[in-house]
Amino acid sequence: MTMPSASTNVSSQSVPQWKIRGHVVLACNCDYGCPCNFNGLPTTGKCEGNWNWHIDRGDYGDVPLSGLNFGVAVNWPGAIHEGNGHALVVIDEHADKRQRQALTTLISGQGGGPWKIIGTTISKLSGPEFAPFKITVNGLASSAKAGTYFTLQMEPVKNPVTKAEVHPRAILPEGFVFKEADLGASSTFRIAGPVSFEHSGRYAAVAPFDYQGP
Repeated sequence: MTMPSASTNVSSQSVPQWKIRGHVVLACNCDYGCPCNFNGLPTTGKCEGNWNWHIDRGDYGDVPLSGLNFGVAVNWPGAIHEGNGHALVVIDEHADKRQRQALTTLISGQGGGPWKIIGTTISKLSGPEFAPFKITVNGLASSAKAGTYFTLQMEPVKNPVTKAEVHPRAILPEGFVFKEADLGASSTFRIAGPVSFEHSGRYAAVAPFDYQGP
């Protein structure tokens, strides 16, 4: 995943030590739980997904990143590992110039982290765009909104017979985006812009993350 900017021509040797922790709110077009979490193929044969990260605490070298948000939405024509995805990156407009550069470098995959893996599956990238970004972490009522680009509201999965709420969780020791998550549904899930799709009523999840690199 390479950003369309000369400013991202940074060698791995020049990437400083960084560490960020917080929560990620995500959704896709798969059935509840998402088989991709368990090395299965996507429900419909292709993946259209979105991740939104809120940094509770973190730094990129001497650049503070606490309180910032950013997200990626990707449309893959098949399973994620088959590649050729088109990604849209949106970064919190409250980030200053140095913070924008730091986040852009991270999302490009140059500093390691989950984006280095995701980036190998991206063949076209739009952005980064900058927009007002709000992520609310509240269990299965979590939400994320980035301007007019990303809209995601979670809700619990309901038993189709009794309509009772259920509260599944996933533990993924080898997971690279998250290790443990609360699994829910999207009451609203809409992506607009150069990448666009809508999959309300499908898989969604909220999870803590703790990344560092390079």
